[in-house]
Amino acid sequence: MTPPNAEHLPFFVTAPGGTDYLFVGVTIAFFVLVTLVGVLYLRLHHLPDHIASRGQKVQLELVGVLGLIAMFTHNNVFWIAALLLALITVPDISAPLASIARSLAKIAARKPATTPASAPVSGTAPSASEHSLVARRSLSRETVDEASPGD
Repeated sequence: MTPPNAEHLPFFVTAPGGTDYLFVGVTIAFFVLVTLVGVLYLRLHHLPDHIASRGQKVQLELVGVLGLIAMFTHNNVFWIAALLLALITVPDISAPLASIARSLAKIAARKPATTPASAPVSGTAPSASEHSLVARRSLSRETVDEASPGD
């Protein structure tokens, strides 16, 4: 038996005991939408890590830590900082410092030149440049003596 005025009911109203197709469709659409939004959120959240992967290891680690802090604290400032750090190129300062250190090690390993044992024979006083040269040589000898492991 059909209820009175059944032809005037909207299409989503079902008969008692029937399947509610609108509810099933909305439930499936809801789960699909939640999954897509979650994937989009995680993809967007991973963007700084993806950008920083082309850079240096230290930069990638910093960006990763900032991203984790942003995800667990829900504070967008950390995510923005991670994105900015991923977008800039960090200059490599270790290579020039290593080159300076190698050069200084080569300079320190050189043997000092021999200095004259006595003052000039001509009887004149040594010039200022000769004084500074002798002072530098004696200073380099002292630093080499201090650095030697035999003390």
